[in-house]
Amino acid sequence: MKIFLAKDAGYCFGVRDAVNLAYDTAKNHGDVYMLGTIVHNERVIDDLSKAGAKVVDSIDDVPKDKPLLFRAHGTSPELWDKAKKNNLKLIDGTCPLVTEIHHEIKRLDEEGRKIIIIGDHGHDEVVAIAAQVERSIIIANVEEAKKLRKMKRAGVVSQSTQMIENVQDIMSVLMEKVFDLRFVNTICFPTRRNHEQIKELSLHCDVMIVIGSYTSANSKRLTQLALERNKRTYQVTASDELDESWFDNCETVGISAGASTPDETINEVVSRIKEIGHVVKKEIVYE
Repeated sequence: MKIFLAKDAGYCFGVRDAVNLAYDTAKNHGDVYMLGTIVHNERVIDDLSKAGAKVVDSIDDVPKDKPLLFRAHGTSPELWDKAKKNNLKLIDGTCPLVTEIHHEIKRLDEEGRKIIIIGDHGHDEVVAIAAQVERSIIIANVEEAKKLRKMKRAGVVSQSTQMIENVQDIMSVLMEKVFDLRFVNTICFPTRRNHEQIKELSLHCDVMIVIGSYTSANSKRLTQLALERNKRTYQVTASDELDESWFDNCETVGISAGASTPDETINEVVSRIKEIGHVVKKEIVYE
């Protein structure tokens, strides 16, 4: 049995930087506080908690002498202002590509356009993007796009981890709804690379394994993309969830992982699959 591991599986640079920043800040200050979990992965959250990263519900719960870390998904201007008024030491862990989306949406708003965000309702990143302007419309799918009224001018950005297929389908509808339409493609390049790799792997491998938390939107999208192309696709959060029967009559296994999945979890899953398949050769990195 051959194992193919997607080159861009796991942590993107934005998540890796934010997690490392949390560890470093906790080490230097004893504790670091965050408004919500830094990434959508239970193992990372647990490890950070043991290192001194504490999750709180309100800025008012952060001690005056401890730092507050704003996480990778982005934070609303309102929370930034309140933290500054409270004279808290702020650590910015926002992914630079998410920050760029904030800049783009403000530019579109300054042009007097109605703002449309393609993304998941209630997702931390989408909430933060929407908070950058006074009014916006969030659209998650084609059905919601079809319900929009026609408008003269609109500007569109997307959640960084959206599937290009969903964005394209929604934009096709918006082109019929909006006279003057400006779209900024804000799907981040790590997401695009990971999506392309899993699409190709799914077509050429007997079995596909996606590693990632079920709370992770980008992990669920990877699973969806793989399932559309390969019915023998399974999502797991850890190596002990692997079922040996999945690999019956299997010669090739493709593996990818969501952007919030740590290297340790990926390595453990790869090792377990090697045990199941009696594989002694090193896995092939798929580019």
